[in-house]
Amino acid sequence: MRESEKTATPPALARTSLSWLGPRYEGKVRDTYQRDGLRILVATDRLSAFDRVLTTVPGKGQVLTKMAAYWFERTRHIIPNHVVAVPDPCVMIGKELSIIPIEVVVRGFLAGSAWRDYQAGRPTSGVQFPQGMREFDQLQEPVITPSTKEVVGKHDQPISEAEIVRRGIVSARMWDEVRSKALELFKLASSEVGDRGLLFVDTKYEFGVVDDSVVLADEIHTLDSSRFWIADSYSKNVSARKAPEMLDKEPIRQWLLSKGFSGDGEIPAISEEYRSELTAHYVQSCAKITGQPCDLDTQDPACRVDRNLRAYFDSFGSV
Repeated sequence: MRESEKTATPPALARTSLSWLGPRYEGKVRDTYQRDGLRILVATDRLSAFDRVLTTVPGKGQVLTKMAAYWFERTRHIIPNHVVAVPDPCVMIGKELSIIPIEVVVRGFLAGSAWRDYQAGRPTSGVQFPQGMREFDQLQEPVITPSTKEVVGKHDQPISEAEIVRRGIVSARMWDEVRSKALELFKLASSEVGDRGLLFVDTKYEFGVVDDSVVLADEIHTLDSSRFWIADSYSKNVSARKAPEMLDKEPIRQWLLSKGFSGDGEIPAISEEYRSELTAHYVQSCAKITGQPCDLDTQDPACRVDRNLRAYFDSFGSV
């Protein structure tokens, strides 16, 4: 029996309709509501790549929420975060804050879009990597390659650190704090997953501001925001190197590229079998990265989310 057949899966949660919470904002993956000074983030099972929503992967939202909750707890000594409660396997409730409109990408290896830029002779967010590098090479030290946050349907745009400050998106002082915290978060996760036989390749962080203080927001170290490789599958010998075993979304990106899709035009058909394989991939990867079991709740997610959120707000007498 294949691994994908061993994973009990719930129905897919494509979107929510919680009108009693107020208007819904639909991101690439999360449905967001605002109530009583809180931001309710529902991780759906939507799968996105190249800034396009492709399909759904049953259980994916639960995996993302579990991973984010784990890493928010593990890193709260480095920087405060927005988390108030996790009342459902797919739901994280956070403080209302002002999001800094920058995705803070930290890279430890030359891979993904940075490698594609490098092949084309382009810098990545103003960073020019040394000549003679090969795909999957480890960088001498982690670097930050930011991008702007765009609305759904539009591609995020690379931006240099100097340009962020020049445009006044954040002050120089605040950017120094953001970059310092991002590198510290990356270092902690690299060490922890390294003890589990993994390499932390790259990730993105989002930060916000509450009462003039910088806090960590959105998600952290999930399979949608990060790349992880199996260390034993990575060869430092360039001549013998093959693509390492990946615990992230890069395989689907490569599959899409092989079909001639890089974000524009018609999305290739994705089979039910492949969706099941992706569910197993997310679940197994979560367990390897966090070192904890990653069992899925197989109840109907739409009903469960509604019920658990009503119970949460009812406990404050605000439903």
